[in-house]
Amino acid sequence: MKMRDLEARTGLNRETIRVYLRHGLVPAPKRPLPNVADYDDSHVRAVLAVRDLQRGSGLTLRQIKQTLDGQHGDRRIEAGAFQHLEALVATRVGLDDRQISIASLLKAFPRAAQDAKTLQSIGIVDIKETAVGPCLSVTDARLVTIWGEMRTAGFTEETGFSPDVLSFYVEPAEYVAGREAAIFLERTEGKISADQAATMLQSALRVMLDFFGLLRMKAFMRNIHRESPDLLSPRRKRPKKAKGPPR
Repeated sequence: MKMRDLEARTGLNRETIRVYLRHGLVPAPKRPLPNVADYDDSHVRAVLAVRDLQRGSGLTLRQIKQTLDGQHGDRRIEAGAFQHLEALVATRVGLDDRQISIASLLKAFPRAAQDAKTLQSIGIVDIKETAVGPCLSVTDARLVTIWGEMRTAGFTEETGFSPDVLSFYVEPAEYVAGREAAIFLERTEGKISADQAATMLQSALRVMLDFFGLLRMKAFMRNIHRESPDLLSPRRKRPKKAKGPPR
């Protein structure tokens, strides 16, 4: 397809698309002739993914590029954004470009390599061996760096916490995701178009992550208060003793 077709498919003008290209977020088109550029469905997916990351997650082009390059930026990225980041990664050419090197995480998270191996052993991430060394998908890299942030908060081996403590998440996550997928397909398959279903999923995946996170937080706080009522209560200051009359 030509640029005018890409504009029509994505709803964005060519100036915006060219900015995405200059930032390396959209793969370069094939050029059968010096003045001819051919685009395909991968360009449509990449352009839409960048658009949705900007609009839905409020990320700048620089922040998107940093994340794809395995850099730890100055902003926390919400979980719902990673479906679009993975779509961008999938459009890049070559295996090495579709993965984030674990070595690139070490400056911000010195224990990233060990943590990645532990998380792989319990089925949470998948390490790929590439020409540039061990690599992770964008989502898996974020899972590893989340544990790095937990370390900063004090969750370390010295305080009794290792990444393998997260193993209890695997089975519930598979169950919840399986139920979500089954319910969605049961209620939409054969009733709406594929485009409508994709639009619903793009919105639902983001907001339902927030929904489930809030439910989990409520349940967590109930359990904490039940088992240790004073743990998260504000510390009350002891009243000062009244001074007696001067002698």
